[in-house]
Amino acid sequence: MSPNAPLKAHRMTHGNNTRMPLPSDNTGEGLRLSPNNKTTPSNYMTDNTSPIRGRIHSIESFGTVDGPGIRFLAFMQGCPMRCLFCHNPDTWDTKAPAKYEWTAGQLLEETLRYRNFIKTGGVTCTGGEPLMQARFVCEYFRLCHAEGIHTALDTSGIIFNDEVLHLLEVTDLVLLDIKTVDDGLHRRLTSCPRTNTHRMMEHLQKTGKPVWIRHVVTPGINDDDPHLLGTAEYISHYSVVERVDILPYHVMGEYKYDSLEIPYPLKGTPPLSPEKKQYAVGLFRGMLSCKVV
Repeated sequence: MSPNAPLKAHRMTHGNNTRMPLPSDNTGEGLRLSPNNKTTPSNYMTDNTSPIRGRIHSIESFGTVDGPGIRFLAFMQGCPMRCLFCHNPDTWDTKAPAKYEWTAGQLLEETLRYRNFIKTGGVTCTGGEPLMQARFVCEYFRLCHAEGIHTALDTSGIIFNDEVLHLLEVTDLVLLDIKTVDDGLHRRLTSCPRTNTHRMMEHLQKTGKPVWIRHVVTPGINDDDPHLLGTAEYISHYSVVERVDILPYHVMGEYKYDSLEIPYPLKGTPPLSPEKKQYAVGLFRGMLSCKVV
């Protein structure tokens, strides 16, 4: 995920000490319109008659790697995970100013400006973590379906509740990020347990929802044979997986940590080499019948 909007630096402070925002700081579902049409913060929407405003970090009108075809992308603000290899820390904080605070109808209106470009593709909501604004994304996807537009959800599966289940009903394709299948490593990598990601994978299999797996391979962390083979073996149990994307770790987002005054956790870790990526692709292809790239 690589939003291309200008970076805005945000810090969270306590006394004189700057700290990295924690998952507990990142709660909420966005904004809703109050009766006098002024926006007010809200956690999870309780007034179903008020249109939800999504908090959107950035948009991209010509995406080609986040689902099939040419796609309109909405990068949602907010993420509960703190992945060591994350290259978009500017999308973490739900309270940081968002470039757009739109209703689902307003986002659809913007989407339809590019209808001729995305007619063989569709829309993708990514992040950040779009499940933090599941009700908004669900409403947006329903409107897209009414217009005959294909919907894709790019997610870590880190949240699994009734609102997410409703969202999945109007999602045509799930791009599921699998960080690792090692429970202990997952917590060290992301600061979160793997439980909900597995629950989502099980649900997607049960409901027959098409899935593309995305797996970031990072040198010295999950690029060894046991990790690669273990991940491929896990994926092999799910017939709904149509494709696996091996994503090489890179350092292109390191400058954002400097701008946010956050220590870069993988300082000194080299990008994954093209040769190592192809090696990983070969291992996955040897164990899976789906497309691996």
